[in-house]
Amino acid sequence: MKPTLKRSNAPIFWALFGAGGMLSALFGPMLVFITGIAVPLGLLLPPDTMSYPRMLAFAQNWIGKGFVFAVIALFLWHAAHRIFHSLHDVGIHAGTGAKLLCYGLAMLGTVVAAYALLTIGF
Repeated sequence: MKPTLKRSNAPIFWALFGAGGMLSALFGPMLVFITGIAVPLGLLLPPDTMSYPRMLAFAQNWIGKGFVFAVIALFLWHAAHRIFHSLHDVGIHAGTGAKLLCYGLAMLGTVVAAYALLTIGF
């Protein structure tokens, strides 16, 4: 008799976790350097690099929207998955409630980011 396989949504969350981890490892340090060090201190970049008109133009471009959305959404999913699996390490046996809270907040943040980027215009 062949065993019955149980369907799982784990590959979806692992894929989002992996993509978010890769993106945060590749772009996270650069984003911290540019937005937290280089522009405020005037190092290597012109002072108006992060000005409102430039950032608005970036966020209104399709490529800029895609980049901002990918960074926000994938960072959120990566953090949600890491937090969910770290609960066990701190002695909290995560159940359905913790899963709904962690992944629900990531989904909410993703939807809010998509809505905000779409309301900015093109």
